[in-house]
Amino acid sequence: MNIKPLADRVLVLPAPAEEKIGGIIIPDTAKEKPLHGKIVATGKGTKDEEMVLKAGDEVLYGKYSGTELEFEGEKYLMMRQSDVLAVLEK
Repeated sequence: MNIKPLADRVLVLPAPAEEKIGGIIIPDTAKEKPLHGKIVATGKGTKDEEMVLKAGDEVLYGKYSGTELEFEGEKYLMMRQSDVLAVLEK
């Protein structure tokens, strides 16, 4: 991975949007933006806020959180640690 977030930012790989519900295929224009994903890289935090998230964490985030970016054909979200709502534990 060549992207290294700075300060309190994290790089999230969003979960894929659902293609079907039941037997109904959802067109691209009607798909909901996923609200969960996996952290692939983190910054080191700031002097006021330590980084509590780590690579590999499954997280929930707000609908309009983060900045979308594309790297090597893959879509990611860059967001602040404070934009993450929860960590999913298995």
